[in-house]
Amino acid sequence: MTKAYSYSCRHCEGMEACPASIVANTKEELLEMIGHHARLAHGENSDDWDQDTREYLNSLIVAVEVDCKVSV
Repeated sequence: MTKAYSYSCRHCEGMEACPASIVANTKEELLEMIGHHARLAHGENSDDWDQDTREYLNSLIVAVEVDCKVSV
């Protein structure tokens, strides 16, 4: 098992109907993907987010264990 980080858009206030869930290896990677999702799915520019919004989104990120078995 490998440690990763997960975010579900539906846990964000006002986004309960959004089905998007994202998993990444690092929080930095995940935050970047959350920004892309916000732009593409919700028309938001993550560059416009204030510190409170960034802290709120960080509070919605959870550490998860994922099985990364790869077979060739």
